[in-house]
Amino acid sequence: MSTETGSRDRILARIRAAVADAPDASEAARDYLDSHTPDDPTAILDLLQENLADYRAIVHRASEAELPALVAQLLADRGARSVAVPDGLPAAWLAAADVGQRTDDGPLTPYELDAVDAVVTGCALAIAETGTIVLDAGPGQGRRALTLVPDLHICVVRAPDQVVASVPQAMPRLDPTRPLTWISGPSATSDIELDRVEGVHGPRTLEVVLLQD
Repeated sequence: MSTETGSRDRILARIRAAVADAPDASEAARDYLDSHTPDDPTAILDLLQENLADYRAIVHRASEAELPALVAQLLADRGARSVAVPDGLPAAWLAAADVGQRTDDGPLTPYELDAVDAVVTGCALAIAETGTIVLDAGPGQGRRALTLVPDLHICVVRAPDQVVASVPQAMPRLDPTRPLTWISGPSATSDIELDRVEGVHGPRTLEVVLLQD
């Protein structure tokens, strides 16, 4: 037995001895509010847009018919010449875009991904109170690397179906066994002097399209 393992066992044994006669813990109170937002889809969507923008995401609204032209325009405005396409992404979303489409068959190597200008995905959920988008690698989202390596991420959120007010409302709708990625704005970090640098750990630019029926 290593010294580390022996020390751990001794500490755990002392803890067990100390709490051996302790009473069972009372049931945790669950009477808290699961949301601080009115149960109004319009208000929730407006709050989501406000908080996404507060995290420096760029937010757009579009209908299903308007989406292909909007995606094409966003890619063109950023000078994107190639886009990563996750499995299951609706083909219509990129139908108007004049870019090279790279599917993740194979899959794409890190070097190939690094040469791709953008990625277009859907999402699993969006949380209004925190301005957070959650990906779970489901259809139209792809593996995590697809949304971390390209410099531009265009994410489409179906409203109101994929929008919830709060984290407590989101948790029952997410599968904890899936690889969940929680995104609040573009990748950013700050040094000790609070100088913000974007694009260090992920995409430099996050464009969110709220797709409304």
